[in-house]
Amino acid sequence: MRSDRASARQRGFTIIEMVVAIVVIGVGVAGLLSAFSMSVRNSADPMQLKQSQVVADEVMEEILLKPYNSTTPGAQVGCARNQFYDVADYNGYTTTGKICDVDGIAIAGLNGYSLKIDVVATTLGGLTAARKITVTVTHGSGTYVLVGWRTDYAS
Repeated sequence: MRSDRASARQRGFTIIEMVVAIVVIGVGVAGLLSAFSMSVRNSADPMQLKQSQVVADEVMEEILLKPYNSTTPGAQVGCARNQFYDVADYNGYTTTGKICDVDGIAIAGLNGYSLKIDVVATTLGGLTAARKITVTVTHGSGTYVLVGWRTDYAS
């Protein structure tokens, strides 16, 4: 009979075992949630970098599609670029806290981004008719810089 009572007492967990199990599971869950929290917090950075890349690529393509020289002088009105007629017209273009389309309309969702364009006449591999184009997009502490070259291939 004693052996039956001893085996009956062996079933289940003691209160100490339960407390230890709860503490171990709690520490594991806390570590998992901490790692998840860090990944969620940093997941916006790749999106901001990708948006900066897209803005820089689009503006660079817009500039490279313009003629090297134009007889019509370009003028900036607000943040509009629709009066730019050649590559050099973009030199010194800046916006702060917004990105605008060609017509000067702020693009929704890109508030907080800034754009700066520098166009410098230089030589490239012996070509004297060349311009170095630097497009800089900034958001918060992140900066994305895209550099391109445009030559006067028509002359």
